[in-house]
Amino acid sequence: MYPTVAIRSSRSIDWLTVLLYLALVGLGWVAVYAASYAPPAPDAPAVHALRDLSFSELMAFNWFKQLLWMGTAVVLIVVLLVVDYKAYDTLAYVLYGGMILLLVLTIFIARPIAGSRSWLELGPVRLQPAEFAKFTTALAASRFMAGINLRQQNWRDQAVLAGLTLLPVALILASNETGQALVFAALLLAFFREGMSPLILLLLAAGGVILLLALLVPKLWLVIAFTVLLLAAFGLNSRLWRHHLPLSLSVWAAVIGMVFGVDFFFNHVLQPHQRQRIEMLIDPGKDPLGKGWNVTQSKIALGSGGWLGKGFLKGTQTKFDFVPEQSTDFIFCTVGEEWGWVGCLVVIGLYLTLLWRILLVAERQKSVFGRTYGYCVASILFVHFTVNLGMTMGLMPVVGIPLPFFSYGGSSLWSFTILLFTLLALDAHRKQDLLR
Repeated sequence: MYPTVAIRSSRSIDWLTVLLYLALVGLGWVAVYAASYAPPAPDAPAVHALRDLSFSELMAFNWFKQLLWMGTAVVLIVVLLVVDYKAYDTLAYVLYGGMILLLVLTIFIARPIAGSRSWLELGPVRLQPAEFAKFTTALAASRFMAGINLRQQNWRDQAVLAGLTLLPVALILASNETGQALVFAALLLAFFREGMSPLILLLLAAGGVILLLALLVPKLWLVIAFTVLLLAAFGLNSRLWRHHLPLSLSVWAAVIGMVFGVDFFFNHVLQPHQRQRIEMLIDPGKDPLGKGWNVTQSKIALGSGGWLGKGFLKGTQTKFDFVPEQSTDFIFCTVGEEWGWVGCLVVIGLYLTLLWRILLVAERQKSVFGRTYGYCVASILFVHFTVNLGMTMGLMPVVGIPLPFFSYGGSSLWSFTILLFTLLALDAHRKQDLLR
């Protein structure tokens, strides 16, 4: 009457997805080891065997701490697979509410680290609630969408869904963690799958393009271009002039307002380090030894690997710490330098295969909740993967988000593990949803 656990048959688990997860986590640990490895100096005393080091001495190594996180992730996986699968649906709003309270608490009690109040410290352990907020928001949004029909274009329901998504975003932005907040935009892809109007995605994409053009092109030229486009549209379609003149002029005014509002947003809303990242994206060679150092060294590391790489523990950019944050945000540099183009292709192939598999798992769910959650997982992983590789290659601003399953860090590994294996837990019991 009160089921709390449900042991799953091993045959009901999607083992291909599990194998892809293990491959990425294992290769990630190898990359973390390489990125944090430091060769001893020629005149340094002999290093003791690892078995002779104390636990506290081993904790000085990122690769060892990552091993511990991997071990605890295994425990998490077991818990996620044995907990009654109905609990994820039933407790979705409870978990979401608890995470909102934790995000509020983080703003006030977290110690500033690199200008951000986003880490809670529990003794030697640091956790980033923003990482886990993606999971709870995905659950809550999936629970809400299971009870509505977005295809009916009910604006009240869409407003509630927007509120569920934007509330954690606002709290994460308040803690000065812009990169993590941007990831929540990935949920739009899942909402689109469930019937959200493509017009919303189109408007957001158009707004992003206009803002980018306003940074790259003189504003007078943009005003002239948009005015000519509007006049051309009036000339080609007389109905637009007769029936939609107020709407057309409103759109034109909104676009012009965005063009001239970019300066205010750029200079008065964005923080200095955020402005620097955008400036470096627009002109990477502006300050290669200062603001653009990270991206410059990252591209050097990636390019220097050639086809097959320099070999394990032989990357010079890695060994001499030319790339900052190489164990976390720029971990892919290690792949490019030591494993070469072939190694990068293998890693990218594993990610694309995992994303493809998650979409297949999502589509075969028997409930709207399970399908929507599956698409949320795929969308979050896709955005993390795309943005991380993009900033490593200098194609996107450096926003400080990790590469899933690869980057060093317990919060990152735990959050992505929870995201993925909750989906696998739901998938293992998808046939039972028909009986509910």
